[in-house]
Amino acid sequence: MLECADAMTQTPVSVPETVFAKLREKFAEAQLVELTATLAWENYRARFDHAFGVEAEGFSEGNYCALPVKAGIRS
Repeated sequence: MLECADAMTQTPVSVPETVFAKLREKFAEAQLVELTATLAWENYRARFDHAFGVEAEGFSEGNYCALPVKAGIRS
């Protein structure tokens, strides 16, 4: 699922059929539709928030594991 999520956040979006083939081994079609819709919604929400400069409100402060920013990637 993480490989699918990574592919869905790229511009342009390109999720290889091989990714869905692997997912079909674990999930039914209805589950894949729901998972993909959830990923798409979260991607939309994140991009919307970034466009308007919406920052975290601190509700989960201390309750997450932030990943380091990779060199050469700008937010």
